[in-house]
Amino acid sequence: MSKKDQQEFTHFNEKGRAKMVDVGEKPVTHRRAVAEAKVYTSAETIARIQEQRIKKGDVLGVAQIAGIMNAKRTSEIVPMCHPLNITSVDLDFKINQEQNYIHIEAEVGISSQTGVEMEALTAVSTAALTIYDMCKSVDKAMELGEIRLVKKSGGQSGDFIRDSKERGVENG
Repeated sequence: MSKKDQQEFTHFNEKGRAKMVDVGEKPVTHRRAVAEAKVYTSAETIARIQEQRIKKGDVLGVAQIAGIMNAKRTSEIVPMCHPLNITSVDLDFKINQEQNYIHIEAEVGISSQTGVEMEALTAVSTAALTIYDMCKSVDKAMELGEIRLVKKSGGQSGDFIRDSKERGVENG
């Protein structure tokens, strides 16, 4: 690997091997990230979730806890993520009955030297997987999709906000 490549790729050491970036010299700032995902399912499954008729229990309640728990453990599953002492995690679920999907949104906050985009993405991904797991006996054809960063604030790279038209979410 050339010296030029080493400068462009921040997660490689001088021998070309993976490393975790040193953020120790970066200033501590308040950072926030919001991510989203969708779980597409049948009208019957949506109704069962809303009426609490899924045998495994409260689908959205369990998905909420799963998202929070795994946001806190992101560094254990994504190799180059720093272990973080995140200060807040919240998930929100909106059911779209016309198009039969559950929209999941997670917001994660921290005061740190690095951002929480990966933690927000992990939260919505885990929540979507949990919904699938809890409902698979009723609907194996569910689809998980549109997992993406919606916005982030703080840090050296500045703010990012995804165009709301691109998201296709009401009020959002």
